[in-house]
Amino acid sequence: MFAGAPRKSTCLLRPSYYAARLYFGVIFLMRPDRVILMIPMTRAVKFEGRPIWAEVSLGALTHNLRAIRAHVNSAGTRAPRRKILAVIKSNAYGHGIVPVARALSKARADWFGVTCSAEGAELRESGIREPVLILTGFWAGEEKRILDNHLTPAIMGVDQLLLLEKAAGQQRKPRKAPFDFHLKIDTGMNRLGIPPSQIPAFARALAACKHVRLAGTFTHIASSEVFTTEQTNEQEKTFESALACMRSLKLDPGLVHMANSAAIVSRPSTWRDMVRPGAILYGYHQFFEPPELNPEMEAKLSVRPVLSFRARIVSIKDLPAGSRVGYNARWTASKPSRVAVLAAGYADGLVRVLSNKGRVIVRGEVAPIIGTVSMDLTTADVTGIASARVGDIATIYGSDGGTTQSVPDVAKIANTASAELLCALGKRVPRFYLP
Repeated sequence: MFAGAPRKSTCLLRPSYYAARLYFGVIFLMRPDRVILMIPMTRAVKFEGRPIWAEVSLGALTHNLRAIRAHVNSAGTRAPRRKILAVIKSNAYGHGIVPVARALSKARADWFGVTCSAEGAELRESGIREPVLILTGFWAGEEKRILDNHLTPAIMGVDQLLLLEKAAGQQRKPRKAPFDFHLKIDTGMNRLGIPPSQIPAFARALAACKHVRLAGTFTHIASSEVFTTEQTNEQEKTFESALACMRSLKLDPGLVHMANSAAIVSRPSTWRDMVRPGAILYGYHQFFEPPELNPEMEAKLSVRPVLSFRARIVSIKDLPAGSRVGYNARWTASKPSRVAVLAAGYADGLVRVLSNKGRVIVRGEVAPIIGTVSMDLTTADVTGIASARVGDIATIYGSDGGTTQSVPDVAKIANTASAELLCALGKRVPRFYLP
């Protein structure tokens, strides 16, 4: 149907979510009811409105899922295949929860992990049918939405168990089987989950419940990327003891899982029945300790960055030496300078801590961020890029002309985690979903 499509770009987009398909060397950005934009692959993304956007590579995303699946399932073994729970909480780490879930569903993710019942309900409304685990449990009052949407809550203690049992027993339509939940055990992170000492009391309470069923047991590793302490080994031992206690009480733990992104890469003993990739799914390794481990760990599991983040230069000013730039005049030109203004600020996800120390890529060259990053605009020094013009693309994350700046690169400058930067990507930034 697209064989005769024109090869010119049509600029009719508004900030939203768009799917992309490739036909005859042209990227078609689509909504369910119509084609909205046709982009020859040799051209940049073009659309109507404020010139800032994110590009989400669904090809990289599904590659990463396949790579993780192969990594935790050794070829040639007869052991049951380990399942993959794709963590898509916080709007899929800023990438867009519904388009990401749909792509991963087609790539046969086994489970999805979210933070709350609202995220789970959004998945159900978008047609996702795979099991969805609410990783942080639920707040009193959410039970009906959990039950109505067939979500699987994590239970953190007897009080939550009784709330879920009561709600399940009050459903109008009787169920053929009890309602499933997973039990979270606190093995040393000291956030959520029951301590192992409370397992016997939990088992007694569960024995009296007719409407719910324990279908899985898990814990969360606090420092799986840290090899300078024994904390992860201690957590593994505590978790194994907890599972043994459950089995001694004739309590089947069900599906057992504990491995997060760094543990998937580096700690095979934690893989159990299912693994839970988060940042690694989007193409980003954790920072291992000691740092000398980073190259080795990255080589063990090759993943591709899913996100590129770009904006255009909307103004360039030629300033004399001594000119001050931005809020609180935190940058002063030491010589005649060309200063570019980018249509990106901290409300979009270009975090304020990068003021006077971050950088962007313009025409394949690095341009330092100067002055204070403001809510909607950021300034960069393009004095050394003589060809820079208004309308040029400034790459915040991604590649341009052979130069690359990854999310972890920026995270190191900002002294934070890659996941924080990904989750900071603003709602008003349109995402374009490319093959």
